[in-house]
Amino acid sequence: MGQSIQMNELTLGVCYYPEHWPEELWEDDFRRMREMNITVIRLAEFAWAMMEREEGVFDFSFFNRVMDLAHQYGLKVILGTPTATPPAWLTHKYPEVLNAKIDGTPIKHGMRRHYNYSSPKYRELCERITREMVSAYKDHPSIIGWQLDNEFNCEKNVFYAEADHAAFRVWLKEKYGTLDELNKAWGTVFWSQTYTDWEQLHLSQTESPNPHLALDEKRFISDNVISFAKLQADIIRELAPQHWVTTNGLFGHLNNHEMTDQLLDFFSYDSYPQFSTVFYNGNEDKPMLDRQWSINLTNVRSISPNFCVMEQQSGPGGWYDRIEMGTPRPGQIRLWSYQSVLHGTDLLVYFRWRTATFGTEIYWHGINDYHNQPNRRVREVAQVGSEFAKIGTLIAGTTYQAEIAYLQDYDNNWDAEMDVMHGPLQWQSMRSWFKQLHYRHIPIDSLFLRNDTRLEELTKYKIIVYPHAAIMTDDTAALLTQYVEQGGKLFFGARTGYKDKRGQCYMRPFPGPVAELCGINVEDFTLVKGLVKAAALSWEERLPGGTATVGFNEVISVLNPEAQVVARYSSEYYKGEPALTRRSVGDGQVWYYGSAYSEPVVDAIIDELRLSSLIDAPAEVEFGIRASKDASASYAFLLNYSEQPATVQVKQSAKDLLTGAMIDGTVELPGYGVTILELL
Repeated sequence: MGQSIQMNELTLGVCYYPEHWPEELWEDDFRRMREMNITVIRLAEFAWAMMEREEGVFDFSFFNRVMDLAHQYGLKVILGTPTATPPAWLTHKYPEVLNAKIDGTPIKHGMRRHYNYSSPKYRELCERITREMVSAYKDHPSIIGWQLDNEFNCEKNVFYAEADHAAFRVWLKEKYGTLDELNKAWGTVFWSQTYTDWEQLHLSQTESPNPHLALDEKRFISDNVISFAKLQADIIRELAPQHWVTTNGLFGHLNNHEMTDQLLDFFSYDSYPQFSTVFYNGNEDKPMLDRQWSINLTNVRSISPNFCVMEQQSGPGGWYDRIEMGTPRPGQIRLWSYQSVLHGTDLLVYFRWRTATFGTEIYWHGINDYHNQPNRRVREVAQVGSEFAKIGTLIAGTTYQAEIAYLQDYDNNWDAEMDVMHGPLQWQSMRSWFKQLHYRHIPIDSLFLRNDTRLEELTKYKIIVYPHAAIMTDDTAALLTQYVEQGGKLFFGARTGYKDKRGQCYMRPFPGPVAELCGINVEDFTLVKGLVKAAALSWEERLPGGTATVGFNEVISVLNPEAQVVARYSSEYYKGEPALTRRSVGDGQVWYYGSAYSEPVVDAIIDELRLSSLIDAPAEVEFGIRASKDASASYAFLLNYSEQPATVQVKQSAKDLLTGAMIDGTVELPGYGVTILELL
């Protein structure tokens, strides 16, 4: 597993922007923070122009005054390098640092992340401000760590500046060595795309680019971001080795696992659960809404089992022109805070202390309103602060426990952005598995398959779901076979194993490298779209009447007699043909489903596997356990995402960690309520 934050207790922090406020407010702000048990502030990630008002002229006195006062109040500081928002003098004098639109038009100054990572001049200036900043502040007693930049690839995760095209060519030369190898990898003989000079190569600037170029482009962007971040991380390691280094994500086209392994002490995340509700159209049955954010937090856990939430939603959200979110209902800020804690957060930093009165984010509210008077959000955060003080030393360092993992990898996620034959299936299956396991109170992890993934990382889990891995190598198939042989249960889905690492299709029967493991071939297939109807499914008494496939139908041919047919299609021209198979291999099982997983199908599988939970509760309650490494202490979290009260039956002796009361088997949760149990 990845690196984790090391905290002795659950710690509360807040993002603070003293440059936005009169200096006479600072002392009262810090006093009130301490009253709320806020002990950490994040500073300076957007303040380049405060520290270098003109090129080469540095003044670090402002934040020195802020940190001196913060130190007097016992506040610790996280400093952000300011490279997400270059000053106007920089982009005006050096326009080559700007990112560009797909047509090559430069993106003008006035927002943030309008630069490109490839510009030699921008890298030079970023190294300089980072070195000057770290040199100026490294010995300040308040500082505990550094955040690199802010939200790499947020808002912009494609790049078309001339510097990016040039850097892409360098990356391709290092990867392929010769144009002959590149042409083979990209299949450029198709449509006469063959390259005869490196200068002919560009990042994709068409609506339908060569898919193999597009996959390499995403790999390049990730490597380019990591190399940009490394410039800053190396300076901090050199000058301030006593401080930790992190950055905040998750955003597209960036291998966060690799970046964390190479550069960071742990990964950080920005948690805004209402993003899950912004585009909800009301059509889904039993939607996850803000609870869906737990899927993201689960992905973060796969990078750092214990992590920092660098920005926790503390109010309604919106920019001046977009993303309107309603005010959190009473109890939801506390609920979302413990949602983060359940999934591994040991340092929780709210965004932001006070709502800005000017600028693009005047509707992105913080704990305090514009008027700076007490409000219910302040009282709710103060309640979390008092609870952290009570239970923080017990919870910190414990980790989330799960026996099921949802397996992913970056190549397939990136390839799925373009490939309509497997891309749309990914989110469908992920949500179905997460949703039904959540609603039945069975914890699940995310696990990312990487080149150096070891068998012991897989065998931690009794069940692994890896549903639509179009890109599949023989090495991966061998690893997964070992997992099954040693007792694991493995679930595949439609469109598995038909591409190699280049994104080129194998000339071998589906599901390619895992066909032998599954004991099947795919005989026929169709996308479910337009006039092509979803097929009905039959599985003894397991599936409710009318259950239909979603997204894709593969007709399975059983080749190995050890592979059993579990469910069949009951409509369409392949009526009666296998849709779901199961084969025992060694001490384990491998399942193959010729479609995307739906909620009824996942429910039937859960029943078949006889999976059960430690609690009985309404679906609206999220359940999870954080436990110590030696399992000597376990803490169960019960989070009610409904405004209605919920009754939970607990099947083990327990004590309410916040009240000290013994649990007689029943817990009453108020609307948006939280209970943490010490399992005895």
